[in-house]
Amino acid sequence: MLDAMWEGLKLALDWHTFGLMLLTIPIGLIIGIIPGLGGNLGLALLIPFTFGMSPAAGFAFLLGMHAVVQTGSPIPAILFDTPGAGPAAATCIDGFPMAQKGEAGRAMGAALAASGVGGVIGAICMALTIPVVRPIVLAFGPPEFFMMAVLGLTFISLMSGDSLMKGLVAGGIGLIISFVGMDPQTGVLRFTFGQLYFYDGINIVTVVIGLFAVAEVITLVIKGGSIAHTKPADVKAAGVWQGFKDTFIHWNLVLRCSLIGDVIGMIPGLGGDAASFIAYGHAVQTSKHPERFGKGAVEGVLAPESANNSKEGGALIPTLAFGVPGSSGMAILLGAFMILGVTPGPEMLTKNLNLVFSMVWVLALANIIGVLLCLLFVGYLAQITFIRVSIIIPFILTFGLLGSYLTHGNFGDILVTLVTGILGYAMKVFDYPRAPLILGIVLGEIAENTLHLSLNLFGLAFLLRPGTIILMLLVVASIIYPIVRKRGR
Repeated sequence: MLDAMWEGLKLALDWHTFGLMLLTIPIGLIIGIIPGLGGNLGLALLIPFTFGMSPAAGFAFLLGMHAVVQTGSPIPAILFDTPGAGPAAATCIDGFPMAQKGEAGRAMGAALAASGVGGVIGAICMALTIPVVRPIVLAFGPPEFFMMAVLGLTFISLMSGDSLMKGLVAGGIGLIISFVGMDPQTGVLRFTFGQLYFYDGINIVTVVIGLFAVAEVITLVIKGGSIAHTKPADVKAAGVWQGFKDTFIHWNLVLRCSLIGDVIGMIPGLGGDAASFIAYGHAVQTSKHPERFGKGAVEGVLAPESANNSKEGGALIPTLAFGVPGSSGMAILLGAFMILGVTPGPEMLTKNLNLVFSMVWVLALANIIGVLLCLLFVGYLAQITFIRVSIIIPFILTFGLLGSYLTHGNFGDILVTLVTGILGYAMKVFDYPRAPLILGIVLGEIAENTLHLSLNLFGLAFLLRPGTIILMLLVVASIIYPIVRKRGR
């Protein structure tokens, strides 16, 4: 295990890998600062550029960006009361009142430092969890992985918000897309409509780019103007340093909330919003002065931000170990696994254990570097939100369509991207969650392949294996839970 950690560090610090990580960290910060974009869009834009990269370089390229999106998101939350990403909404509760009281610098320093510490703690927890998870994963065979895929599909209900039916519809569309092309077992063509383009199936990258990047472009075109319309509060260096010190004065709270975020990150479907608000609620409950919250309490900034970033380390654990994404971002990242030729599951924790630890190091290093960059350029970064969307749109659309075309060099990829972009926008307008659709595509293929293997090896007796029975009970529980939760409201 120690050898794998050392090898992972060497992979992360390789000049090529480290350089790619440094390249995408500023991209992640900018995406986090601009409200409405988010890490999913960043992943969708960057995934096509991983073609030809080694797995270590590809994951450093993607995680360097994804790890710091939440580091940038509290900046507009504090200065404009507009979160850069959904999870930063909890930061607005006390961050903006602090800015109104002239403590914008302190709030920014606290948010950035807590975010960095949370990210590092999340990476450490991920490293400590691997030895525990490894023997469980190695005991799994095709039947258990089939049931894990089914379990992952049931988490669609947890990603569906208030409408289970909308989530199921989105997941169903994803499953149908995963079945397009030639059946790997029988060679029968499915849903190809006589078009040669569909024989190899629909590439997940083209769907992801359309569903997130193109859909966001359509939203920005309709919205127009600029992201922020009010002058930001002044950010003073002395205040930033005070906020930085607050993080370590309240180290106990930051540690607790980081652990809360990490645990929530491990539970597929809960997401960053839940982590941030649960951590905020915990801070209020355990405070000696709960009446200060909502009026500019620095603890109200520290709690959600530490949980917000630590959840990424937790979300990677089920993604790597079982192929079940811990968040919508991890669902998109599973598409990168396919492109880079890496299979989540036992292979990740045996042959590719050094690659797993390289991800741990990348998460930790990206968070530290991201925080330092924000502290150095915090005043300038706030101005990004005043850029007109007419300037932002061409960049997103060009990168998105170019990335889609590069997947196969086929014009059909661009058409699929545009069609799924319209679908993604319609899903946003009618409040259909998009993450279940990606989950359906990724897990549909895994479920189909492992089901065939299970039947060939064990017949229907695979349903009687102890591990399969336990997972079936979890499947039933995950189906019943949303129904009980809805009735409880």
